[in-house]
Amino acid sequence: MSAPPVRPQPAARPTDVRGLRRFVGARPPREERCELCGVAVAEDAHRHLVDTENRSLACACTPCAFLFERPGAAGGRFRAVPSRYLADPDHHLDDGAWELLQIPVGVAFFFRNAALDRPAAFYPSPAGATESELNPSVWPAITDSTPLAALLEPDVEALLVRRSEGRSECYLVPIDICYELVGRMRLLWQGFDGGAEARADLEAFFRTVAQRARTVREEDRP
Repeated sequence: MSAPPVRPQPAARPTDVRGLRRFVGARPPREERCELCGVAVAEDAHRHLVDTENRSLACACTPCAFLFERPGAAGGRFRAVPSRYLADPDHHLDDGAWELLQIPVGVAFFFRNAALDRPAAFYPSPAGATESELNPSVWPAITDSTPLAALLEPDVEALLVRRSEGRSECYLVPIDICYELVGRMRLLWQGFDGGAEARADLEAFFRTVAQRARTVREEDRP
């Protein structure tokens, strides 16, 4: 689920999150269908595609997703969201680097927009996915902090970073998981700091990510 100077933006444009409303609130009582071929999609076969022209996500069945596994496949508009999770247990991002990014909360995700050939940074908020525009000069604050940055697939994978009590966590994750987090926070957020329910859900979300992620290895590096 855009140029200097660095400044926080209001909620992302509706076209940026079109197709992500499945992550906000309860799912409607209807059968999910592939948005390409129309076939019913079982929960365990549910995939997502990134529509790189409209900056949105589309539901897909496994056969349709397979057609878009490679960059440029089937015309290049759609990219299948992969399923890998990687963790960097040695990640460290100090307070000064985080301040350069001008992210006002402790969680953000970063990805590379291939069409614009630039990085993008978003963070969850009560309004949804909120973009903080990145000056190219501060992008190394992220790329130099973890080897995961060099492994990112443009548009379909993101670096998910959390800072809490002076420590940081960094994972390479599928982009749709980041928008799932955005939807969960938007649904549960209460008051100024999110409230106890949102904080508990955030902890549970990161526990699940940590369980699914394997530690990045030397052979993973480009």
